[in-house]
Amino acid sequence: MDDPEIITRFKQEATKHSAYTVLVKKYQEKLYWHIRRILPDHEDANDVLQNTFIKVWNALATFREDSQLYTWLYRIATNESLSFVEQQKRKAAIPFDEVTEAYTNKIAADTNFDANRLEWKLLQAIQQLPEKQRLVFSLRYYDEMTYDEMSRVLDTSAGALKASYHHAAKKVEEFIKNG
Repeated sequence: MDDPEIITRFKQEATKHSAYTVLVKKYQEKLYWHIRRILPDHEDANDVLQNTFIKVWNALATFREDSQLYTWLYRIATNESLSFVEQQKRKAAIPFDEVTEAYTNKIAADTNFDANRLEWKLLQAIQQLPEKQRLVFSLRYYDEMTYDEMSRVLDTSAGALKASYHHAAKKVEEFIKNG
């Protein structure tokens, strides 16, 4: 079922639940991994994913279709993830750098962690990036979003995103070379 059909069926009471189930099945994994790249803890990512789908359920009937459905979903997931990070910072009353360090430590504590494997080095490198660069890098590298799509998700200009991605890619490259 394509996205316009999902939206149409969701807006009809008789097919609302089945359309929502299709939407969740279609986007659950992609959104989970998008969130997981922002929040390296599996449980945290699952909680944020659930919150994302609750917001989608509550707002989909009024979705104006100004953008593509997946762009709208990514924006909700991104906002929920960033809100979660902000809540964690407030609860802990510690600077962002220390939250980043805690996330890096969670990655290293993972039972599958092997510091010599390139994928783990990449995850560590991404966690070292400032928040905005981490988001831009993840959306571009993992989700292969265009800069125009990212600008709708993050509500910023494509030019600024290109610059952020360039700086992030350079930092990741340096980390992997020297790490």
